[in-house]
Amino acid sequence: MMLQNIDPLLIEYCERNIIPKYKLLDLAHQPNHVFDVIEKSLIIAKDYDVNIQMIYVVAVFHDIGLLVNRKTHHIDGGKILKDDAFIQNYFTTDEIVIMKQAVEDHRASNDDAPRTIYGKIISEADRLIDPDQIILRTIQFRLSGSNSEDFDAIYEDVKAHLIDKYGHGGYLKLWLKTEQNETQLSKLRAIIDDEDELYKKAKHIFNTIRK
Repeated sequence: MMLQNIDPLLIEYCERNIIPKYKLLDLAHQPNHVFDVIEKSLIIAKDYDVNIQMIYVVAVFHDIGLLVNRKTHHIDGGKILKDDAFIQNYFTTDEIVIMKQAVEDHRASNDDAPRTIYGKIISEADRLIDPDQIILRTIQFRLSGSNSEDFDAIYEDVKAHLIDKYGHGGYLKLWLKTEQNETQLSKLRAIIDDEDELYKKAKHIFNTIRK
């Protein structure tokens, strides 16, 4: 991971006190998801004039609000970041406001564009559009809320979510429109549009994680 430009003290604090809290969440929002978003955020940030320490912190805190409430996790996450004593001592008030707004603005279902480049970067990074990973995380989330071990019992919910979020006309928006995400989104939509292919791929992924 590209952490060589991040202050080791900041990394130590986040990896010891914030990221482990994600272990309390569903299978789709474990620490590995945070590390993936951190890496993607830092890659995207290379093309912009931004504070890399702030990018790192936004990525670390972006989904922490799920510990409070799923529907308002973006708002709750911003508040958790703003109220964190270490963060308050490390960053200026203006920097904290920008990071708080970025967390608030990252939710995929938001209709309005993020207010700053920090919000756009975390939004783009959080999309993590890889067809297999998207389908995997969708299945993991459905399994976390179900007692069923039967693929067909969750498949309709998995398909409905993929169509609603990633399908043509879905609520997901790409604010920076990086070439990688646009290409991957096109591949995912092609799978979603092919009912037989989607069922086959989703069942294969389900069977893989159930071994």
